Amino acid sequence: MQQAKKCEAIKLKNGATGTGSGGKRMSSDSRLKEKTEERQKRKTLSASSASPDPVIKPQPRPSDRLNPKTIDPFGVPSKAPSAFAAIYSKGGIPCRLVHGSVKHKLQWDCRPETLPFDPLLITLAEGLRETRHPYTFVSKEGFQELLLVGGAAQKAVPLLPRLVPVLKAALVHSDGEVFERGLTALVQLSAVVGPALNDHLKHLLSSLSKRQMSKKFKEQTTDALQKLEQYGGKESLAVIKSKIPTYCSIAS
Repeated sequence: MQQAKKCEAIKLKNGATGTGSGGKRMSSDSRLKEKTEERQKRKTLSASSASPDPVIKPQPRPSDRLNPKTIDPFGVPSKAPSAFAAIYSKGGIPCRLVHGSVKHKLQWDCRPETLPFDPLLITLAEGLRETRHPYTFVSKEGFQELLLVGGAAQKAVPLLPRLVPVLKAALVHSDGEVFERGLTALVQLSAVVGPALNDHLKHLLSSLSKRQMSKKFKEQTTDALQKLEQYGGKESLAVIKSKIPTYCSIAS
């Protein structure tokens, strides 16, 4: 009987031991499953945070067709503003753009004939290199209107040594529209100062010679050279011929 009791005690002990080890295995398996699920959740969250949201491009507005290079005053500037843009934004140009139903125009803060040409005329000439509206319009129209005032020749001639390099920068610009604005301004200046520009022509003709070889600008360049000869007289013809031997005089 004692042996039977011992056997029963051993069986009970072994059974309790087996149940405990089985419980430990079950608890470890459940913890491993929880850790695996947690890792999968972390991977899913990290993947969702890493993928950027789709970028929604703004749709073009109908007004963009009228002024395709118009500057957005509320947009973030992509680069530092030019000298002319900075002066214009601070009110350094005494005129503002007035939008009309047919065409735009300038409204001056005071009469243009009362304004000093130094440095206003040079600043407007620098603005000819701008490629965005309204700077393109303000610089082109402002330069032209300032040269139309009474006594413009006397005010502009002393500024020629500083004006010519600025106009040259517009004439050598890679943008065709900038070149055209510079060429128009040069002809306007020549019409005002006349032969006084002859001493500075040699600095401008090399860029005109290159553009004359282009089919797109050949007619415009030839017309401008003829007007430079007309306003500059016989001395201008000699200067033009020295830089552009193929030029045909208006007198021939």
